[in-house]
Amino acid sequence: MSDIIIRQGGEEDVPAVLALLDGAVEWLVANGREGQWGTEPWSARPKAVERVRELARTGTPWIAEIDGVPAGTITLRQQSQDYVPPADEPEVFIHLLVTDRRHAGRGVGAALLAHAVAETRRLGIGLLRVDCYAGSDGRLVDYYRRNGFEPVQPFTVGDWPGQLLAQRVQALS
Repeated sequence: MSDIIIRQGGEEDVPAVLALLDGAVEWLVANGREGQWGTEPWSARPKAVERVRELARTGTPWIAEIDGVPAGTITLRQQSQDYVPPADEPEVFIHLLVTDRRHAGRGVGAALLAHAVAETRRLGIGLLRVDCYAGSDGRLVDYYRRNGFEPVQPFTVGDWPGQLLAQRVQALS
């Protein structure tokens, strides 16, 4: 088993991020979980493609690689999604955490979340937040809880149920 390498990404990684998102949609659909991201690949939806490009321009994408191949991604910004209430303090917000299911069980997502904590700490910011799909059986909310996040507030966007979660990050001493 090789190590997970996390490198800073950029706009040139948009095709790789879209491929990871497309793979996730395929897996979700195959497992009867269409409620999270629907049934159409991200790369086939112009608004979704533009969202990924915009996040690559305005945030800091990170790519987890195994043997030089993208195995997951996360984008960090100091701004939340428009549909969640803004924080009343500086924050780092997680956008588009997704992993390649071919690497399930290897800790790619947990490594990216640990990297997000380290980056938040490096920036001297004490709040790391994320939102996620809260429908179905709540497995995604549970995943974030297992990785140190606590639910803050449920919300809905149209008929899409979401959950805002947060983690306090301690400054280096």
